[in-house]
Amino acid sequence: MMGGVTDKVHNYFDGDQSMRGILSEQKKSASKHGFWRCLVCTYENDGSLSSCYICGVFKDSFDGWINKGENQVGICEHSTSVMAKALFAGMPHQVPFRFDTLSPDDIVSLGRKKTKDHLATAIPATISSSSTDEKEVVKILAEHDDPETSSALSSHLNGNRSNNLGINDNESEILVSKIHHLKLDKKIKNIKKVMSPSQYKPEKWILSEQQQETKSQLNIAIVGHVDSGKSTLCGRLLHLLGKISKKEIHKYQKEAKEKGKGSFAFAWAMDETAEERERGITMTVAIAYFESKKYRVVLLDSPGHKDFVSNMISGSTQADAAILLVDASKGSFEAGMGFHDVGQTKEHAQLIRSFGVEQIVVAVNKMDTVGYSQERFNYIKSQLAAFLRSCGFKETLITWIPLSAMDNQNVVTSASNDHLSWYHGLCLLDAIDSLYPPERDVLKPLLMPVCDVVSSHSLGQVAACGKLEAGAIRHGSKVPLGPFISILLMIFCCDSLNYVQVLIMPSGDLATIRSIERDCQACLSARAGDNVAVSLQGTDVSNLVPSAVICHPDFPVTVADILELKILVLDVKMPILLGSHVEFHIHHAKEAAQVTKIVSLLDQKKAKTSKIAPRLLTARQSATIEVSLERPVCVEEFSSCRTLGRAFLRCSGITIAVGIVTRIIFADEQ
Repeated sequence: MMGGVTDKVHNYFDGDQSMRGILSEQKKSASKHGFWRCLVCTYENDGSLSSCYICGVFKDSFDGWINKGENQVGICEHSTSVMAKALFAGMPHQVPFRFDTLSPDDIVSLGRKKTKDHLATAIPATISSSSTDEKEVVKILAEHDDPETSSALSSHLNGNRSNNLGINDNESEILVSKIHHLKLDKKIKNIKKVMSPSQYKPEKWILSEQQQETKSQLNIAIVGHVDSGKSTLCGRLLHLLGKISKKEIHKYQKEAKEKGKGSFAFAWAMDETAEERERGITMTVAIAYFESKKYRVVLLDSPGHKDFVSNMISGSTQADAAILLVDASKGSFEAGMGFHDVGQTKEHAQLIRSFGVEQIVVAVNKMDTVGYSQERFNYIKSQLAAFLRSCGFKETLITWIPLSAMDNQNVVTSASNDHLSWYHGLCLLDAIDSLYPPERDVLKPLLMPVCDVVSSHSLGQVAACGKLEAGAIRHGSKVPLGPFISILLMIFCCDSLNYVQVLIMPSGDLATIRSIERDCQACLSARAGDNVAVSLQGTDVSNLVPSAVICHPDFPVTVADILELKILVLDVKMPILLGSHVEFHIHHAKEAAQVTKIVSLLDQKKAKTSKIAPRLLTARQSATIEVSLERPVCVEEFSSCRTLGRAFLRCSGITIAVGIVTRIIFADEQ
């Protein structure tokens, strides 16, 4: 049956010239209508997609078929392949086949031809003369792939056994060690680093892109007490810069008036969910983009309500600088400072400094409610400046700006003399440009904590969103066809095929970069500091969750559940006791934890530690403690990676301590 079907296919196409004609027509049609048809599943994809939305085959995988020479074969030979038999096995005998794209035989033949040279150069002439090594290779691959692939690999090894007598023993050991490196046991709680980051050598394309002059990206967190006008300020700023049209603002104004919340029109540009608009508060970190004269700015509009501080921590850890918004109206500033209760102005300022943010712009908003009073502004400045200095902010890196987002005073242009004649400083937009650019670890191994997982038509089924903390990524190249060939190339030929593969921790899954979006725009590559959405191929969707970390396959992040922390206890009413249950926050991860040991008390003035371990910790004390997490998280010591080394402890809805990871404790060290 298979021979007859193959003959019909060849007769239908009438040789290689007809095939090339059909492919050329498809290509012309695609260019006219803004879409292209996949040559495997025939799905019509949007022209902006580089790979098929259904089967994942890259758009240019078969471009070489159109312009083949006369001596090259475009259609497979008359012998039918194993894969083709499998694809045709369930088809009835009487059904006539008419193809307007490549047949299964053609697909398999193409995959073999395209990878023949790579396999010949990247894989040793023989895999191993030792039967033990062969069995180990098959065993490891069988744990991660389907039975057909494992059996195909086994037969390949047996078929080449006669040629294996000349292999060097060192090559055999290197081969098995490579495969062992890719094998990660998901049941292991603690995973140590395989290689030191000092051994990393950046690729040439990273160095070439670093030399290109482009605007630096600056991530700014908008923080402050609830109802201080954070979302309104973001909406007003985006509208004035042309990122939100007049038509959209008119729509928001109309909808807000119908709900009896006319003053929330600009805020609704950031608060898009029905629940946020109903309650009148921001609940998750909203992201917006604009360009200033100096930077590509990413605004991180953080929730100010005390119930959503966890969301604020998760989103604002990406910040390079911060705008602390303060409500100038009487009573509101005092509430934010916690004169009567816990205020989020203080808590957010402490957290932002703990994130490593050194530059802060203090925007005193709603000056119109106090008649643009200079006395009120100076009072707020005197009260808040002392607290910010106690948090560790340097006075030279604090900028003070009076403004009114509702009245559009001092936002993108200087305020009118009628209102702020006594102020002669910068407006908010100019203050953003006055911030110095942060240093980026582009030449370090890839590191991207996953902040959120979203569904997108342009990116595929799911995409991981986050900030590239170190290294760089780029779009993957052509994907080889055929399961057996794909696996061998994944292990041995990633560099020669220009594969861009990443490791997802803590699951240990390998994946390929399918597409990248930066600032909601498709791009081919991204560097440290960029906020990106990355679509991955070849991994289980369930492993792609917030708190995961995408990293370089050769430099996986550490996974552990017992940590030693150096902490500073904040202004808490209840002491921290041995055995206390807390919420442990690190980058975008949140886990239940328990204080298992108070190692020592630290005297910051004398830089000494107590010889006797204390029984409890009270407000403003520094100490070294050990915590045990309910589940392991991706973590690094602060000395080696600051992003994955900053930790926060919360309990009963308030932040009780901030600190750094000083040591990771593994099971064999206990």
